[in-house]
Amino acid sequence: MITIVAEFFVVILKVIWAIAMAGLKWLVRPKEKSVAGQVCVITGAGGQLGRLFAKEFARRRAILVLWDINSQSNEETAEMVRQIYRELDSPVAKEEAGVEEVVPIRPQVYTYVCDVGKRESVYSTAEKVCREVGEVDLLINNAGVVSGHHLLECPDELIERTMVVNCHAHFWTTKAFLPKMLEMNHGHIVTVASSLGLFSTAGVEDYCASKFGAIGFHESLSHEIKASEKDGIKMTLVCPYLVDTGMFRGCRIRKEIEPFMPPLKPEFCVKQAMRAILTDQPMVCTPRIVYMVNFMKSILPFEAIVCMYRFLGADKCMYPFLAQRKEAMNNNETKNGI
Repeated sequence: MITIVAEFFVVILKVIWAIAMAGLKWLVRPKEKSVAGQVCVITGAGGQLGRLFAKEFARRRAILVLWDINSQSNEETAEMVRQIYRELDSPVAKEEAGVEEVVPIRPQVYTYVCDVGKRESVYSTAEKVCREVGEVDLLINNAGVVSGHHLLECPDELIERTMVVNCHAHFWTTKAFLPKMLEMNHGHIVTVASSLGLFSTAGVEDYCASKFGAIGFHESLSHEIKASEKDGIKMTLVCPYLVDTGMFRGCRIRKEIEPFMPPLKPEFCVKQAMRAILTDQPMVCTPRIVYMVNFMKSILPFEAIVCMYRFLGADKCMYPFLAQRKEAMNNNETKNGI
């Protein structure tokens, strides 16, 4: 009995210490780690967020491995990365960095066409990466899709696609690259989720479910890695509010509130995520008010949450987006003579 009481007080002290250290990090920015020369896999690299992540890691001289189902957009991202490498390799850049001798930087970007919604494609592509590039140090699970239909109007195939790409793919990419990370006790896994994985809204049930699943997977894996005492493997969960990438074009909250919570600029979102990744921050929500909303959701009754949603216009914020998607589909069907 004495032992468990003593352990309880030790735990209380550790909790207080953890809270204090977390608060300190809000005031004093930790030093960013170097990822130069490390192999970084980014899924959905042809999309807007994936492209920005690739550019940020390229500026820090990481070796980029870009995955996307669209080869053209993936190659466009790769060319942007190569341009960054060329700029870093220029005499002017070397002089500004204080490097006397110009050492050429070999092309450090590799592209692979991969449908992360198919586990066979993930495993075969991962095998190629390990064989052709080397062992992976950073895994950025960024790929994501949205169906854009109300539940009862959404085909089952699209629901399955959303769940597979946004959630199940994280299992497969992690199973492909985690074993070597565990062996080396070195690595970093990033889950790009969404605030809609912390609290939900009407009309995007499949998307919310997939992001809730991705967050649950990430948190469970974080506990598993902690339990294995592999302190060299880091995990970062990224939960942004609505990002202005066009994925949810038309989404609107109450017009009087919108100026205070506008859609996030993709560049801002990625910079905040990069800061968290490079300082080994376990979780980042942007903007910071998302932390408060998530906390309030966990302590308030459901009816109170409904009242707040209605006041903010968040209860039906996706309806304009869904209406636009439906209209666009009807127009396409008309053009195609369906």
